[in-house]
Amino acid sequence: MKQFKASARSLRRTASSAEDLLWRELRNRQLGRWKFRRQHPIDRFIVDFVTIAGKLIIEVDGATHSTPEEMRRDAERTRILESLGFHVVRVTNDDVYRNLDGVLESILHELGTI
Repeated sequence: MKQFKASARSLRRTASSAEDLLWRELRNRQLGRWKFRRQHPIDRFIVDFVTIAGKLIIEVDGATHSTPEEMRRDAERTRILESLGFHVVRVTNDDVYRNLDGVLESILHELGTI
């Protein structure tokens, strides 16, 4: 567990600019009063964002997630996380940059608040 915490801390410091942009909107209960955590360990994974109370994980994917191998890995990761009772939503960096309001609306929709 200590290794996961150290890895999560490192990922927080080196977050992509899309993750930073989304985090500014999610932190401090700004989105529908939901508490989100960033780069949080769950099982053997470190997820980009999660609201434990809402059982929702948000993954922000860059271009590297479009290769067949990464897509298989992401699908397996999603399957495992969903088997733990979470719902996983994937958004691309481009979604965050071009349509942040739409991404936030989608997250609220997944949480059942709109």
